Amino acid sequence: MDTQTIAAAGLPALWWALHGGLLLRRLATARRDPLTGLHTRAGWTTRADHLIAKHPSALVVLVDLDDFKAINDTHGHAAGDTVLTTTAQRLTDWCGRHGIAARFGGDEFAAIVTDPAHTPGLYALRTALAEPVTHNRRTLRVSASVGHCHRDQLPVPLLTDALSAADASMYASKGHGRRNNTR
Repeated sequence: MDTQTIAAAGLPALWWALHGGLLLRRLATARRDPLTGLHTRAGWTTRADHLIAKHPSALVVLVDLDDFKAINDTHGHAAGDTVLTTTAQRLTDWCGRHGIAARFGGDEFAAIVTDPAHTPGLYALRTALAEPVTHNRRTLRVSASVGHCHRDQLPVPLLTDALSAADASMYASKGHGRRNNTR
């Protein structure tokens, strides 16, 4: 074969390789939140389904920032972004190497840890999430409602059921008043 024939045959293969690489990058990017770097709901759910089925002591956590709209309205979207990225980092730090965190959208976050004994505990998470956030030398008061569900509380270890139970727990927490971190 001559060089032209080899080049002509190789061009489509090169194009498909580049195209495939770009598609994989887009898929990976779609599974990560561009602001926080956390998994999106789609990326997290796939992994969390596997973890909850495999780990009997798994814990699912839902986090919703309280009065987040007021932060955006009062201090601007850049301040809101700082609160979101700080919350993401605090949740990731709390999970450590034994879990994964996600941003479901807006001011809603989720996490799953395979063994809650390897975390500082839910009270520590609530305390960390209630720490003020600094943006442009301003101190912003923040708080979050946190719901949770231990896998062993479920009759069948399904992520959808764990998320529903954690959601109910979170809204029960909201019902006891915002900034109520004693539960």
